[in-house]
Amino acid sequence: MESDNPEKPEPKLELVYTLFCDDVRLEVGNKLSYMGVFQNIVVPQLPVWLPKLAVVNHWRGAGSHLSEVRILMPDRQQALVVSQPSPFEISHGSADNISFFVNVTFPLTGQYLVQTLIDSNLFDERVLTVSDQQLIAPEEESEAVN
Repeated sequence: MESDNPEKPEPKLELVYTLFCDDVRLEVGNKLSYMGVFQNIVVPQLPVWLPKLAVVNHWRGAGSHLSEVRILMPDRQQALVVSQPSPFEISHGSADNISFFVNVTFPLTGQYLVQTLIDSNLFDERVLTVSDQQLIAPEEESEAVN
């Protein structure tokens, strides 16, 4: 006869989405408002300084976890910024974990790698492209002149 209480497997943790934005605010009714959501950073010239950068991860699953976010330089050897480990708990099926960085300077163009670690293991990587409009402008000018 099978046991009525078999050992439950560890619940699967799923990263539903990741957002990059300027700020996140907690509103009435426990609602989150995302300010200045972006996918890439395009600026007239580098370096570019961001007074605040938020990385929002929305999770599905269950249990308590420890999250860390780090942004690697385009060479993928050096970290530009690293968050402190942040505990979060998924108790009703989903949860948001937000990492804030202040005074972040992106010194050069390229693809920065945003890594999310869960319980000290690499869980996800996203690309954040930083580009300089001056790289595009000379081609547009030459087409306009000809």
